[in-house]
Amino acid sequence: MPIVRNVSRAVCQLLQSPGCGCGISIVPVRCIGVSPRQVASDAAFHSVSFSESDHPRVLITGGLGQLGVGLAKLLRKRFGKNNVILSDIRKPADSVFYSGPFIYADILDYKNLREIVVNNRITWLFHYSALLSAVGEANVPLARAVNITGLHNVLDIAAEHNLRLFVPSTIGAFGPTSPRDPTPDLCIQRPRTIYGVSKVHAELMGEYYHYRYGLDFRCLRYPGIISADSQPGGGTTDYAVQIFHDAIKTGKFQCNLKPDTRLPMMYIDDCLKATLEVMEAPAEALTMRTYNISAMSFTPEELAQEVQKHVPELQVTYNVDKVRQGIADSWPMNFDDRNARRDWGWKHDYDLPELVTTMFSFLGSDSRIAQAN
Repeated sequence: MPIVRNVSRAVCQLLQSPGCGCGISIVPVRCIGVSPRQVASDAAFHSVSFSESDHPRVLITGGLGQLGVGLAKLLRKRFGKNNVILSDIRKPADSVFYSGPFIYADILDYKNLREIVVNNRITWLFHYSALLSAVGEANVPLARAVNITGLHNVLDIAAEHNLRLFVPSTIGAFGPTSPRDPTPDLCIQRPRTIYGVSKVHAELMGEYYHYRYGLDFRCLRYPGIISADSQPGGGTTDYAVQIFHDAIKTGKFQCNLKPDTRLPMMYIDDCLKATLEVMEAPAEALTMRTYNISAMSFTPEELAQEVQKHVPELQVTYNVDKVRQGIADSWPMNFDDRNARRDWGWKHDYDLPELVTTMFSFLGSDSRIAQAN
């Protein structure tokens, strides 16, 4: 069983980073002497089929980050507004607060999180609380507390209460010694960021809890996710979101990665669709607990050329950030996601031209681009 360690008082006082959907005010300490639930190691994992009248009860942690609000909207449309609870430690915008149930939930407060699960009869938990790659490197103690200690709390609660648990992983779970083009589901993983290390830890702990305690753990390795609904939040792939905002506002974009840095990317709608599909997939169809998913792969230069088809006057310059470039150079260039496509029918909808057109349709409706067009 995981043992939660004390986190220094200095870490407790650190301010949360904007856009990460996580924070810390106090790190609780708890001692666990027994397994989260007394079951045989070969017990069948929790797998339930929900009828139209018996939907899952869903909790999303870190719900005000890049993906949580969009996922809540998708799940509420499918399972009903009141069956999906969004949570975070930050104050939500009015549009989020009044769109459906929202509660305060600190993943480092084990007791409070457990009460939320019990009192709301939660059956599915999506755990999105995490500090991203660049932010995590700037604040390793906080990233360790949120990304690892928080995960341990979630794993224990999910195992104890027979939840179906989803924890996202990332291209950052691979390192410079991993095969990069393409990167398969199973290969050497030696990441060199605390973000990547914490995601490998999550993958392995989730798989361990599945086989040891019967936890229905499901995980997808996301590529870089591009969304019109959120501002960049400290990730290495955030240039692919920033370029659209800068093209609309100023017509000038400065990229912090080299122009030929190729990384796998995905539009947010594809990401959310894949997340729901893998959660709804029959347990017997899954041959592994963690899958790669992919849609496209491009470089900053290729993205800029596609953007310039919509904004010909866009000026692009490059001022390489050594930290982010080093991270990107250790990540996959292409994901091999054949297992996801075979096991549960994964199929993406957006390629690069559709991605760019869709981003501008959301961001540019009231901009100078729309006026020029």
